[in-house]
Amino acid sequence: MANVVEFLKESYTEMTQKVTWPTWIELQNSAVLVLIASIIISLVILAMDETAGNALKMFYKSLA
Repeated sequence: MANVVEFLKESYTEMTQKVTWPTWIELQNSAVLVLIASIIISLVILAMDETAGNALKMFYKSLA
């Protein structure tokens, strides 16, 4: 039990004194960057999916 208490004390000290937390502006900028990157990646995946789907439709129509 003493080890758990010591661990919690050390964790609290590390989180309050040793960790450098981002400012609110930095956090907002990072969130916007992640949002934009997610949208771009999803659009690329959508384009690849549509292209593959259309190619397969054309392929199956050519066999029929």
